This record gives sequence, C-alpha cells and structure tokens, in this order.
Amino acid sequence: MSSSAPFSPSTLVADYVSQLSEYEALRSAAVAHMARLLQEAGLNIHHVTARLKKPASLADKLRRKVGRYHTLGDVTDLVGVRVITYFESDVAAVSRLVEGCCEVDWDHSIDKSKMHDPDRFGYMGVHYVVRPSASQPEFAALLDAHPGLSDLRFEIQIRSILQHAWAEIEHDLGYKNREAVPREVRRRFYRLAGLLEMADEEFMALARMSRDYAATLPERVQEEPESVFIDVQSVSYLLGQPPVRPLDLEVAEALGVTLLVDWPDPERPVRLTSLLDYVGVHSVGQLQKELARFAPDIVRFAAALLPQLREAWTPAGGARPGTSLVHYALLRACVNPSLEAREVIKMLDLMGTQSERQLVRTVRETYREVISAGTEEREG
Repeated sequence: MSSSAPFSPSTLVADYVSQLSEYEALRSAAVAHMARLLQEAGLNIHHVTARLKKPASLADKLRRKVGRYHTLGDVTDLVGVRVITYFESDVAAVSRLVEGCCEVDWDHSIDKSKMHDPDRFGYMGVHYVVRPSASQPEFAALLDAHPGLSDLRFEIQIRSILQHAWAEIEHDLGYKNREAVPREVRRRFYRLAGLLEMADEEFMALARMSRDYAATLPERVQEEPESVFIDVQSVSYLLGQPPVRPLDLEVAEALGVTLLVDWPDPERPVRLTSLLDYVGVHSVGQLQKELARFAPDIVRFAAALLPQLREAWTPAGGARPGTSLVHYALLRACVNPSLEAREVIKMLDLMGTQSERQLVRTVRETYREVISAGTEEREG
C-alpha cells in the first residue's frame, strides 16, 4: 500500500484517492468482522457502522500536523469502525472482545474510561487501532488479493449511546477540548457530563433489574402468583407454562393443526399483555383462576370461531402461542357490556378480508352459539 519513502501531503492524498476501492473493501471486511464477533459473543448492541476518511479531511489533517505522517500507513484512521452499545457496561464487554480477537496497536490506542480526573471534560469511550489479520475469515481473502493491506491500521471506536450523543453534540458545537470552551459555559458542560454519566448508570441498573426480574419469575409464579403482575416478561414466560401452554395445545388439537411453539413474533407478548389489561386481568394468579374456570368454553369457542377467520391465522401454518388468551379475552368482551369486541380485534390486528363490523358480528354470533350449546350440555 505504501513505501518507506516520505510523500508530500498532496502525493499522499492522491495516493489515497487512487486506492479508495481497496480501503472500501477493508471497511466492509472490518464491519463484517466486528458484526460476527458480536454475534458469536451474544452481545446485544445498538449498531455497528464504518466510514472512510474523506480526501479533503485527510488533506486538512496533513496540513494541520505537518511532518507527522510520511506514508498512508502512518494515518491510523483512514478506515474507522464505530460500535455503539446500549449501556456503558457493554463498552467494556466489547473492548475485551476486540482485545482478544484483534491485533491491537497499543501505542496508538486509548481507553478514555480510565481518565479519572474529577473535572474531566469530554466523553468516555475506547478507541483501538488494530491491524487486519489473515487469521480472521473476513480479512483472509482481502489480504490475499491485496497483501499491502496487512500494513494498514484502522480504528475501532466503542461508545455507549449516551457517550455517543455527548461526542456528537460536542463536535457540532465545535468544542474540541476544555480550553476551547468559554469559561462561562464550561460549568454547564461539567454538569451535563455528570447528568449523562448518572443516566448511563441508571440505565444499567434498569437492565440489571429487568434481568433479575426475569430470573425470579419461575419461582414467584410457582409460590406467589397473585403477586406477579401481568406484563410483557410474565406473559412471555407464561406462554410456555401451564395453564396457557396446555390450553393452547387443546385449541390446536381441536382445530387439527400444530401449535407454533417457536413462532417468531416479538410483538405477540406485547399485544397479549395489553389485551389482558383491557379485560381486567392484572395478575398471574388471577389469570390462572380465570383460565381454569373458562377452559372448556375457551376451547369450544376457539374451535368454532377460528374456522370462520382462516385468513387471519392459517397463513402462519398453525395456531400461535397465546391463542387461548385471545379467545378468553374475546369471551370476556362478549359477556361484559363494558368491554368491546372491536377493541380486542384492534389490539390483535385481526383484520382480514372481513370488515371490523363483520368480524364483531362473527365473534358475537359464535359466542351465542357456543354458550347456548354449552349451557344445554350442562343442563342436560
């Protein structure tokens, strides 16, 4: 990519422009490499992006720092990868991943999270300068086609969302360092830095609370179901547990279809949570009692209603988890004058070829038929 002989700034820029396609290939490989590492590590981050330094930006850098760069290989940020995490704690996790899987140039890397000055100015984050390694699949073919790229370094920046927000706003305001900030506004910057740091810590605390809540759900549902509220996490858990799962299986069996236990619908628990709240079910204990009480009617009602609404569910190839909760809610909406079947239909997005009015009529007519038949069976 570059020789050991020094270049003039204009020659360096021209050289860079002539090799942009190779740098673009390196950028793509770097993003793919980082994305794979994150996926294999199971790290949930906000996003990974990359950019190439613009020729005009390179020219400006060479003019400002005369004599520092003699070859393109001396410029470590021609290609930059940025990893934005949700939480500050994930910055450390991604950093460990980079250090374990990349050839880090420690002389040019910096960990700003280790700056402990009480009046520090700027954002916390980690910047690594690394070299592409032929041992990594994303770089192997690239280095084989362009051996000179092995001498090139690129940058990996790791920040949390809030650190990123600080850096972007600070950059937009044009404040590169503490000395650049007018004294009368410097104090506000310090206050804001403290607020963002506290916000990052609070978000991490919320994430820990959410994980702890999910971890204790099985025990709490088993021992104190009345104390467990209906929410997205509790509903997600209940979809795989009695009495919901057995009742879903009964509905699927009555229809002669499979229960889609691995159905990929992250919005399903959200809709079901809103649905249960609408019909007045607010705790797991209450839901368990209601399902036990209405189980026969739920299965009978679903078996009669769903064949009339095939376009709303058969494209999925079977019955979706929580189908028993759907039909319980529809039953409640039909029997309780304060509830509206159309609201349930809207929450579940059941609209197919039928209009809302037709759907409501179908639901109510089926309800009357099922309840009437059920009452006659019990009285007989």
